[in-house]
Amino acid sequence: MTDRAADIVVAGHICLDIIPALPSHPEGLSQLLAPGKLVEIGPASLSTGGAVANTGLALRRLGFGARLMGKIGDDAFGRSIRECLDAYGAGASDGMIVSAGESSSYTIVISPPGIDRLFLHATGTNDTFAASDVSSEALAGIRLFHFGYPPLMRGMYERDGEELAWLLGRAKAAGATVSLDMARPDPASDAGRADWPAILARALPHVDVFLPSLEEILFMLRPDTYRELSARSGGEELLGLADGALLSSLGEELLGLGVAVAGIKLGEHGLYVRTTADAARLATMGACAPGADAIGGWLARELLAPCFAVHVEGTTGAGDCTIAGLLGGLASGLTLERSLLSAVGTGACNVERADAVSGIPRWDDLQRRIDAGWRQRTPVLALPGWTQLADSGLWSGPR
Repeated sequence: MTDRAADIVVAGHICLDIIPALPSHPEGLSQLLAPGKLVEIGPASLSTGGAVANTGLALRRLGFGARLMGKIGDDAFGRSIRECLDAYGAGASDGMIVSAGESSSYTIVISPPGIDRLFLHATGTNDTFAASDVSSEALAGIRLFHFGYPPLMRGMYERDGEELAWLLGRAKAAGATVSLDMARPDPASDAGRADWPAILARALPHVDVFLPSLEEILFMLRPDTYRELSARSGGEELLGLADGALLSSLGEELLGLGVAVAGIKLGEHGLYVRTTADAARLATMGACAPGADAIGGWLARELLAPCFAVHVEGTTGAGDCTIAGLLGGLASGLTLERSLLSAVGTGACNVERADAVSGIPRWDDLQRRIDAGWRQRTPVLALPGWTQLADSGLWSGPR
C-alpha cells in the first residue's frame, strides 16, 4: 500500500522520552521504586513521546498521510525530537513549531515489563501552544484533525478551555472530523485543579470522537468515584474494577456533552465505545463521517473490543497507537466493528515492542493478521447482559 495524501493533522503535546531499560518486578512499581533502594537497570533509549509523536507516527507507519504539529524549543532536546521524528521518514518533523529560547518537553518513562508505565514529565513548550499555532492553511482540505493531551498544555486548560474550544471549533468549521485524546494530570498541579467539567462542556460540542482513558475521565468528571476505585485498587491500576454499568453511564454522559462517538481506553481490558442515537449528529461528523449506506452500523451502538493476545514487552504509547488504529478505520470508511478491531490490533502490535511505535505494521498487514484468526483475550470485567457478537470477538452492550 502506498502512502496516502497528508489529509490528517495530529496536533498537541510532544516531548522527548528517555526510557531506561528496567527489569521485571513481580511485586509492582511500589517495590521497584522503593525509597533508598538501588535498582540495577540497562541502557536508556531516546524516542519521541506524547500524542503528536505516538499517534502521528503510528498513523504514518500504518501508511496514512499525517502531518505532525507540536511545539518544541530550539534546544538540544528539540533537535533530538526532530531527529527522532525524521528517523521514521523524511519530512516527518516539518510540521513542528520551533520556539526560540524555550525549553522542549521531556519525559522519563518508567516501564518495567508487564507493569503499566509511570511518567516523570516536564511540560516545556507544550504550555505555550496556542490555537494560533495551527494556521488556517494547515487546516485547509484535511479530513481528520486529532488533538492530544490538553491537560499537559497550560494554554489549553486555562480560562476553562477557551483556547482548546476555539482550536477544535476551527478544525470542525474547516470540515474535518475532530477527535480528542486526554491525559491525567498530576492532581496537585494547576492542571489537576482545573475545572474539567467546565472545560469538557465547552470543548466537546466541537468533538466528534472523544477517546480518554477510564482513569482520565473518572478523574475529570467523577472524582469521588475515582478516589473510591483508587482506594480499592490499593494504589495499583484501577481498570480491573470497571464494569459494564460504569462504562455505560460514562458513555451516556459523554454523548450528552455533544460527542458522536465516546470511547474509553481500558488498557489490557480493551476499548469501550458508545455511539450516539442521533443520526443527524453522526452525519455531521465531518469528512470521515459514515456514509449514508453505513450510518446504521454506527447508530446507537455499545461495544467492547478486548485486546488481542500478545507477549507484552512494554506499554509506552499503547493508548495512542490504539487511537491511531481507530482513526485509520474512520479514514478508511470501515465499519464500526472493523474500526474497533483495527484499534485494539494496532495497540497490540505496539506492546510487542518496548518503545512506542516501532512495532506498528503497514495497514494491510494489520488487516491480514486480524483476518488470520488472531486470538482475542476473554473479558474479565463484569458485563452482565452483554453478548459476544457471532462474527467477531467484540461484545455488545445490553441496550
